Amino acid sequence: MAETSSPRRELTPAGSMPQKRPFEDEHAPPVSSPLYQELMHTVKTSPAVKDKDAMPRERREKKDTLKKREAKTGPAAAGSTRGTPDPSVKNGLKLPKSKDATPNMLAPLRYVLPPPLASDYEGSHPPFLTLHHNKPARDGSAKETQFYEVSETVTNRKGFRYSHCVADRSFPSSIYRPTETPPFHARISHEDCSSHILFTRDAKQITTQKGFRLARANVGVREGRWFWECKITSGIARQKRGDASATQRNGSVDDNLPLDIGGHVRVGWARREASLDAPVGFDAYSYGLRDVDGQKVHMSRPTDFFPPGVSLVEGDVIGLEISLPPMSLHRQIVEGNYNPAVDGVQTSSGELTHSPDVAVNIIRDRIPIRYKQNLYFEQYEYSSVKELEDLCHPAPASTSVKPTPPSPTHPSPALRTLPASYIRIYHNGKLIGTPFESLLAFMTPASKPQAPGAREGLDDGQLGYYPALSVFRGGAAEVNFGPDFWCPPSEIISHEDEGDDDDVDMIGADSSPPLPLSKPRQGTRSASGRASVRPMFERYAEQIAEDVVWDLVDEVDFWVQDGEAGAVALTQGKQDHVSKVGSEVAVKREGDIKELVQEEE
Repeated sequence: MAETSSPRRELTPAGSMPQKRPFEDEHAPPVSSPLYQELMHTVKTSPAVKDKDAMPRERREKKDTLKKREAKTGPAAAGSTRGTPDPSVKNGLKLPKSKDATPNMLAPLRYVLPPPLASDYEGSHPPFLTLHHNKPARDGSAKETQFYEVSETVTNRKGFRYSHCVADRSFPSSIYRPTETPPFHARISHEDCSSHILFTRDAKQITTQKGFRLARANVGVREGRWFWECKITSGIARQKRGDASATQRNGSVDDNLPLDIGGHVRVGWARREASLDAPVGFDAYSYGLRDVDGQKVHMSRPTDFFPPGVSLVEGDVIGLEISLPPMSLHRQIVEGNYNPAVDGVQTSSGELTHSPDVAVNIIRDRIPIRYKQNLYFEQYEYSSVKELEDLCHPAPASTSVKPTPPSPTHPSPALRTLPASYIRIYHNGKLIGTPFESLLAFMTPASKPQAPGAREGLDDGQLGYYPALSVFRGGAAEVNFGPDFWCPPSEIISHEDEGDDDDVDMIGADSSPPLPLSKPRQGTRSASGRASVRPMFERYAEQIAEDVVWDLVDEVDFWVQDGEAGAVALTQGKQDHVSKVGSEVAVKREGDIKELVQEEE
């Protein structure tokens, strides 16, 4: 049987390399790769296979999106049920896009608003006061203090701040402007406090039946030296000072403390972010002083400050002075342009070197809302940030990474401090000391609003440090913002350089009315050459004047945005009709402005 010979395999040439099999057309990559550069210009896709038996698909009608429909016909005709007011429409008039508008130029948001009611031009009504109880005097006299519960008003909460407003025909573009309610002086704010705070009629004395509740004044400071006083009217009894201190140190507080006796008081300075349901000094946004042992408190850390055995008792007057650097230096710090070698150096006259002051762009994003019989501006409130929360609650000591302490050049703006800033404490007119120095910066971006929809990096003019009080279970305190102080310290009394008499007067306590703006008064100096301390009551007139200036700036800005046609339409009262502004048409919405519903705590 013949053997079958197998085919002989040829050897692969030594100089040849195996070639990759090229992709078929239908599997060719959409993007050529370095391995298949020959496909760069030859990639073809296989034609789609057409099924002759398949039914033809019906052609879909393309519809415009909601934004396109609103742009063509306006929000009303587009059937939009938008919950948030459209900032591109003002009083039902579609705002034209200015060709000269700069993208980086900030301006307040504008909202769709119905025409004001006739009653909106009458101004806000004062809060309704209901007598809560009469508090007898602790000195045994027959004098009683009447405390009232405030109703028919709204309080700040849930990331929003409220202030009274009124419709004004002098502002045809803005329509609404801020207003004040009685009593017309520097006092504790009815809105910027806990809802459990009880007031006297002049709003200068407060108390509460609850735990610690905080209230801020209606005036705040941003630069300069300022002074105010606080008197404890109900707290630790003078004859029981030692017992009360010992009881508090042991941690046993009588929860059934009668309403007309006892209680506790804390006093200090607080920023806008400070909680209203906690005592002064609870977080990093406030600096406080305890009545027990006169301890200073910041970030809930009490530290001895008064001499041993001394507490703040009923009848004591605490004077509080604050000193803040100029706003121009403050901005250098928060913007990261601060150089310790050349900026913030104290000269022989007591001034701090800093760059020249520049105009401030105040942006107030606010919308009028109705609550009961009053109108309010609703604004985003500044909230606590993570950096300062971590500062209050640091990581365990076992962590290897040590946090950087606050300083003017800290990497985080929220942890930057203000050089040459301090808080001084006076006890019955006598200087006790300086418990706090290098206060935390408060300007943006150190302060941020956290509510959804809020724009960061905007200064609404309300940032700063405010006089603050917190009372606890019957504790009561009274404020005095000047000009007639109870115990004016000799350290802040300015001697007259000129004149034949030897009288001494408190700065700002003269008979001349306060100037409307603070700039001319910033240069006022005492005989020692240092900047003079000013009483807090002067800030009331200044804040009103600042609001008027910012209202005028906003009105002119809106007038420029509207153009000539929009300004004429607003001035002639054509908001109730379909109006044409520029090249766009908008329809006026009917109805009333938003009604605020605030639940009781």
